Amino acid sequence: MDSRADSPAPAAPGGRSLATVVVSAGRPAAAPGAPVNVPIELSSTYAVRPDAIGYGRAENATWTAFEDALGALEGGRALVFASGMAAIDAALRVAPAQLPLVAPTTPYNTTSALLEERAAAGGTVRRVAIDDTAAVIAALDGAGAIWLESPTNPLMQVADLATIIPAAKARGLMVICDNTFATPLLQRPLGLGADLVVHSVTKYLSGHSDVLLGAVVSAAAATDLHEQVLTHRTRRGAIAGPMETWLALRGLRTLDVRLRRACDNAAYLAQRLADHPAVCRVRYPGWGAMLAIDVVGGQPEADRVVAATRLWLGATSLGGVESLIERRRRYPGESDLVPESLLRLSVGIEDPADLWADLDSALLAAVS
Repeated sequence: MDSRADSPAPAAPGGRSLATVVVSAGRPAAAPGAPVNVPIELSSTYAVRPDAIGYGRAENATWTAFEDALGALEGGRALVFASGMAAIDAALRVAPAQLPLVAPTTPYNTTSALLEERAAAGGTVRRVAIDDTAAVIAALDGAGAIWLESPTNPLMQVADLATIIPAAKARGLMVICDNTFATPLLQRPLGLGADLVVHSVTKYLSGHSDVLLGAVVSAAAATDLHEQVLTHRTRRGAIAGPMETWLALRGLRTLDVRLRRACDNAAYLAQRLADHPAVCRVRYPGWGAMLAIDVVGGQPEADRVVAATRLWLGATSLGGVESLIERRRRYPGESDLVPESLLRLSVGIEDPADLWADLDSALLAAVS
């Protein structure tokens, strides 16, 4: 298993482990009688003061606490959004519109839809296999930005971020990276030179399948970009609810322990699946808690696997404590490059033996 999943969370600037930062960042200042947790600030407006707008579409103390915590984890300045797609839309809108945008051939399907909208509006989008580093670098010349997603959803292709990001920056490109699958505990693109990182907070960061949120994190030095993203959020009202943000912050506190368990489970399952007679391919990069399998047969067999599981939940989304399984091609807009027989597995924190027994039984029943 890759060292990113085995070893303790890497150190943040200042020397503390990210496993500590995830628990401590964004808390109220220590003082006698002060609460340990940030309260939920429920207010649409504020008494006038000279240094702020004083309106709930522009500011909220619960947002600030979550943003401080996520910013500390990624090494930048975070802004929380109403959903992952709201965050992705904001990041794409600040990318240079007059120059080509380099993007993966098969990113998340709704991201792909936004890229197609960009192309339909007159923009140029250069699609490239993100795991072909030479092809990615060749596509950078003359472009204005690159959109990275690694691992990709759902094909689990991994980009060589340590090579691609410096190459893009050397050519003057803006670099945006969707870090949802990896989280800052497994990779930190801003530390490699990226300008913006995007998250679907709905997934691993909140971790309990009970909120819809997103976030954009800008590099600490990218003040102009941060302000552009903030302006977009405020003007378009793509804001998060205080209750949802508080739930996400509470979920974030356990990210390290949840992710460790899920990664261990995924590694165990990937190893067992590699020799399974009902599986013709395992798509797993060697780290993280996501994987995909190609089932022997096709669509009918894959659908039967999902229907036969009892512990795995047949549902879309990922990154929660529960394990989910789904056939991705059942969704409109999914790429034709995604096989009909592909099942995406979001591995949770249940007992791995129970997960394996349920999946093994479903696979054998479906292809027999």
